[in-house]
Amino acid sequence: METLSFKTAFKYPFNRPIGMLNILWVLVPIFGWFALGGYGVVIIRGFLRGEFKELPLFDFTPHMKLGFDLFVKYLPFVIAYAIVVGVLDRMDSAIVSFAIFLVQVFILPIMVVHYINKGTVASSFEFRVARAVFDNLGDYLIALFKTILLSLVFVVMYVVLVGFPANAFTNNIFLTDFYRRNVKEGEDDMVVVPIVEEKA
Repeated sequence: METLSFKTAFKYPFNRPIGMLNILWVLVPIFGWFALGGYGVVIIRGFLRGEFKELPLFDFTPHMKLGFDLFVKYLPFVIAYAIVVGVLDRMDSAIVSFAIFLVQVFILPIMVVHYINKGTVASSFEFRVARAVFDNLGDYLIALFKTILLSLVFVVMYVVLVGFPANAFTNNIFLTDFYRRNVKEGEDDMVVVPIVEEKA
């Protein structure tokens, strides 16, 4: 399966620039945040299908419901993770801190993509997907490097405003591409969200 190029990832948010205006939903408390979160889920699920052409269409109500649903289902993992990290932090150990850092870099990102892919409470605890990272460590490090580099490019573009939405909507593009290519069950088990008509 072909690897996503840096050029394609960079051009992605600009192929349909009007889509970047959806970042303004962040200004609407609670409801707008959930809608934006749901939109982000649709974007990532598009990446999982190999759709890197342009930003998807936006519809407030379906995306708000999707964002709220996945937020609620993810809470058990967030609470469990916060408890574990809180306990480990009390040890005040450099080794423990380094271990937490490694988990955040090499395990959590792929697990988040896996959760967005499946959208179930159980999937947020399926640590076995992290095996794909260690089985393809070189590929993962390249994806991670590209993620950082793309973010830096868009951060520089913050001065012309478009950098912020461009960065927000492509934040996980390379790691999602890694998941798409290396996690066997990804595409087959994916929950597909119907394309909706553009509202804004």
